[in-house]
Formats: sequence, structure tokens, C-alpha cells
Amino acid sequence: MKVVRFEAEGEISYGVLDEAEDGSGVEIVELSSDPLVSGFDTTGRRLRLDAVRLLAPVIPRSKVVCVGKNYSEHIEEMRSETGGDAPEEPLLFLKPNTSVIGPGDRIVRPAISDRVEHEGELAMVIGAIAKDVPEEDALKYVFGFTCANDVTARDLQIKDGQWTRGKGFDTFCPLGPVIETDPDLGDARVVTRVNGEVRQDGRTSQLIFSLARIVAHASQAFTLLPGDVILTGTPAGVGRLEAGDTVEVEIDGIGILRNTVV
Repeated sequence: MKVVRFEAEGEISYGVLDEAEDGSGVEIVELSSDPLVSGFDTTGRRLRLDAVRLLAPVIPRSKVVCVGKNYSEHIEEMRSETGGDAPEEPLLFLKPNTSVIGPGDRIVRPAISDRVEHEGELAMVIGAIAKDVPEEDALKYVFGFTCANDVTARDLQIKDGQWTRGKGFDTFCPLGPVIETDPDLGDARVVTRVNGEVRQDGRTSQLIFSLARIVAHASQAFTLLPGDVILTGTPAGVGRLEAGDTVEVEIDGIGILRNTVV
């Protein structure tokens, strides 16, 4: 099931994607409320997908949790700049929820950075309060999955020696276009394109730490709340974003997250 958050006629609503009854394309079946809170009761209204504006499918209540160095080839490409070997356990950092934007929104390069880069990633959306959950049960706390771009001011990340400022600017966490509640992620392709050119091309089977391990590990440190988002790490191939670029993150079974850079 693909869940969306959208704006139509000046109002923000939630819905699920469905084939139009007349076979003319994809429609949105409007939900009565946020499905993270109220489940999947519908209003009975159907809207054409091309008649609404899709928004970030979730705005985290408290935090965006991120995992660094979770693909071996990305560790190698960044070794000379950020150093270190593969971590022994998931390496966590946070983005503020003010960094979240949706599909079609603009990524704003901050004036104080000369090197803004893309990092396409799979993201998990938490669906229930999770604290100290065992790894074998961890995915029961995940509502669904979406595409993410962990946009990074690389020069500031390197200068600061830690990652909060370089990864925390407003607009630096595009999410969307949907939350897929049950994708096949055993070996899903994660691709990032800039102006149509493939920059990153990885697969979820290459993750060093599994999705369940990440959730369990994060829940040891802090309580995960419904709507919190976890970014799971980026494949090799990160690179610069310039004003005027269009960047896309595509994940099998989920969709394409597309943003422009200004």
C-alpha cells in the first residue's frame, strides 16, 4: 500500500494510491486522518493524482535518525575525507525535523557552503513507540518505507569534525513521494540521478547493518516515536549538487523522489 500526504484546494490530507475505477490512471483514495494515528478509514472521496500536490509523506514528530557508513564502497570513497573503517555497530546521527521537505520542493544551497552533495537512501517511518526493542521484533515498529536524500554540506561536515551542522540545514532532508507499507527490500535497487545521469547505484542487500538491527540499536539510545524517520545509509557515488540541478532518488517498489536545487 502506497500512502501519500497531499495538498488539494488549500487543505492537507492523507490518502492511498489506487488505480482509477475507469482505468484512466492512478487516483488517491482520501483517508479520514493520518493513518499513523487513525488507521485507514476513508472519506469516500477519490482525487486524480495529477490534480494534487504531493507533500513530504511524513513530518517527524521529534527527529530524523540517520546511519552513517552503512555501505562498504561508500566508506572507501570517503576514507580520505572523513576517515575510519567500517563501524562495529550502526553509526548514528540526527537531522532536525526542520530539514524535511517533500517531492518537488527545492533544496537550498546555504551561502556558507561551497560543496553541497547528494546522498540517496532508503528511509524507514516508525509506526509505534519503540524503546529497547529486540532485533527480532524491531520491524514490527516500522509503519513503512520511503525515499530520502541526506543532503550534506560536505565542506562543513569535514571542517566541523562532526556532522550536525553539515547535514542539518533547512531543506536537507527530502522525503517521498510515498510511504510504501510492504515493499520487497531483500535486494531493492537504490539509484540517485542528477540531471538524468546515474551517480549512485546500490542495493539494499549491500547494507552492512540490517534494517532490524538499525531500529533495535537506535531504540537503545532514544525512544522512537510514531512518525520518526530513520535513514539507513547511502551507497557509493555521492557528488556535488549545483544550482539548477534536478536530483532524483529512486527505490524499487517505492517510487522516485525528485527535487531541484537553488
